[in-house]
Amino acid sequence: MRLPIGRRRNRDTDDPEGERRYSRIRRYTVILTLVVALVPLFVLTGVNYFLYRRSAEAEIRYNMSRDLLNTSRSLEFVMEERLSVLKLLVQERTLAELSDSRMLTATFQHLEQSFGGFVDLGCINAEGIQIAYTGPYQLLGVNYREQSWFNEVSLRGVYVSDVFLGYRRFPHFVIAVKRAAGDGSFYVLRATVDMDLLNKRVFLPGMGRQDDVFIVNREGILQTSSRFHGQLLERCTIPVPSYSPSTEVIEDLDEAGVSYALGYSYIPNTPFVLMMIRRRADLLAQWVRDRTELLSFLALSTVGVVIVVLYSSRSLVMQIRAADQKRVQMLHDIEYTNKMATIGRLAASVAHEINNPLAIINEKAGLLHDLAAHSDEFPHREKVLKAVESIVKSVERCGTVTHRLLGFTRRMDAKTEKIHLPSLISEVMEFLGKEALHRNIEVVTDFPEEFPLIESDRGYLQQIFLNVINNAFAALRDGGRLELAVRTAGPDQVVAVVRDDGVGISEENLKHIFEPFFSTKGQFGTGLGLSITYGLVQKLGGRIEVASRVGEGTTFTVTLPIAGPVRSDYPV
Repeated sequence: MRLPIGRRRNRDTDDPEGERRYSRIRRYTVILTLVVALVPLFVLTGVNYFLYRRSAEAEIRYNMSRDLLNTSRSLEFVMEERLSVLKLLVQERTLAELSDSRMLTATFQHLEQSFGGFVDLGCINAEGIQIAYTGPYQLLGVNYREQSWFNEVSLRGVYVSDVFLGYRRFPHFVIAVKRAAGDGSFYVLRATVDMDLLNKRVFLPGMGRQDDVFIVNREGILQTSSRFHGQLLERCTIPVPSYSPSTEVIEDLDEAGVSYALGYSYIPNTPFVLMMIRRRADLLAQWVRDRTELLSFLALSTVGVVIVVLYSSRSLVMQIRAADQKRVQMLHDIEYTNKMATIGRLAASVAHEINNPLAIINEKAGLLHDLAAHSDEFPHREKVLKAVESIVKSVERCGTVTHRLLGFTRRMDAKTEKIHLPSLISEVMEFLGKEALHRNIEVVTDFPEEFPLIESDRGYLQQIFLNVINNAFAALRDGGRLELAVRTAGPDQVVAVVRDDGVGISEENLKHIFEPFFSTKGQFGTGLGLSITYGLVQKLGGRIEVASRVGEGTTFTVTLPIAGPVRSDYPV
């Protein structure tokens, strides 16, 4: 009997086989979706876990190697400096001059004023008798013939001792150099060095409470006091690692079973071994926090994926059930959905691959800004805040690139914004501050407190002043002077001046300085820096001028409009 339309059976609900079919679809959907979603998530988390751990350990090794290398080079430089000055003295002065007490005293005073760290100075003849001495002790006439250091300097010509007590009964070490006399004999110039010379070099400003830096000799006797492994001239509780010509970082366990990282460096031409010990638990504290966040993210993601999969699978089964009733409409919907999914995948790919990392960078920069802004004791607070500001600006620039990528069909010109020129020049100088400090270059700024904002392109201006200041640094000698000044020039222009007292530029070269590929730096210059700078200044509607005299210095003057559009028709 045929049922009326209003009472026709629903195959999906009345047919047990149909219900089982939908249950199987839902079960398989849940299992497969969870596998597809969670397996990559767990794999990526595991890979990230491994990579983060390896990165943290590599950073630990790098930081320790850097600190060890800097400290060992400082020690090596100090020792070589004092050995060199003693070698120079024995080469330049005769035995008679060094035997003269007044001349030896004057020499010692000059050494102490110039280098520091010397306690006394003595001249010893071939019989081991100290024939001249200047210092705080009564050591004139002391015989060193039977002491091991005298025999060693007699054979090798140069000697650097361990730290010992000696006649003075206070910790010190000596350096000695030998000079052959014309009659076949020899004499030795011997200096005692203050322990502060070592102590100051092994102190690291950023040391933690569990960190330890000290010096031992090759027999394991402490040459400076250690926080946890013994006092001066005691045997170190940690054995001295085997010799290595380079800085090494190893892992070991101390007597309490606590894991620590041990770095060491043998100081060349000395008996000293620099050792640095840091607890791995302290070094990996940040990694532990990152690991907790990573595992928490994994747990939350797993819960979220399960909830979404269960909900979506139920919805999917319901949609399949509805599809059996509306097959034709569904085909049309699928066609439309596929088209939109393709567009969505492209947009999601761009957003995920570029915007999401930018958002994370922006958030982390904001967190770092909050940490630095709310802590008065935050290390290098002002520099960190400026660096964070630079990061945020860079994120904005990257966002602009993303925007350009998405809107590639239309052209976007240079961005004009309000700029405080003195602040921009100061930002540029921050990139070169280390070079100025290392080369002892004096940087003098003349920036008025009240200065008008100009409308220009920040990126172009940064490149202009970076090129000009870099050019000035190349011309400056160590210890030179660089002057930076800004001023207004009428109601609609500003002027920036970069002046150095370097080697200067000849009149012949001055005519070609802005030409492409013209350089006075030989193989170290491309000749494009000032040429590009000239083009950028022209594009901003300004002009650049240079005045120079050989041996007196060079002055670059950049004149810019206070307000004016960037020229898009000018080639750079």
